[in-house]
Amino acid sequence: MKCLIVTAHPLADSLCNHLSTHVIHSLKEKGHEVTIEALYAENFKPTLTAKERESYYAESYYQVEVSQQIKRLQNAEALVLLFPTWWFGFPAILKGWFDRVWSPGVAYDHASDLGAIKPLLDNLENVLVVTTLGSPWWVDRLLMRQPVKRVLKIALLGTCAKNSQLKFLSLYKSEKLEKRQISAFRRKIDTVIDSWN
Repeated sequence: MKCLIVTAHPLADSLCNHLSTHVIHSLKEKGHEVTIEALYAENFKPTLTAKERESYYAESYYQVEVSQQIKRLQNAEALVLLFPTWWFGFPAILKGWFDRVWSPGVAYDHASDLGAIKPLLDNLENVLVVTTLGSPWWVDRLLMRQPVKRVLKIALLGTCAKNSQLKFLSLYKSEKLEKRQISAFRRKIDTVIDSWN
């Protein structure tokens, strides 16, 4: 499959980037075509511009500044998102990627009556999320009810890529992990990748 990997961590030696390296190796080893979009390394600007916002309801979205990111998204059959969960949300740079790239005419079309939007990312078959959290599992799952997973599953994929299958892997207490725990998590990632045809 054509796989787009989007990473969002500012530190090159972070656990997220270590996991990104593992994902890239695993995908290539299985024969998948891999495209990498490292948002920090590419100095992606997350702020939606005035021209982009003004064009949301125009005949076509102003995509001059994000045309390459849009092409990569539209070509992808699988999407892998690797990022830290900060304050139980996306890093700002990744949120900006959604704001600017998952745009009208790309990820969805507006309904003529401004009702439910029409999904356009029919190309996406598989979505894998790999995220690290400093908190223990019970805070994310029981107290917060997995806000990042809900936004991705319901608001983004549920409206823009209805045919995609989401696998969401969270690595908790990420600042206090032993090597065996990281190895076990990498095996979970491999199990997901092994299931992709």
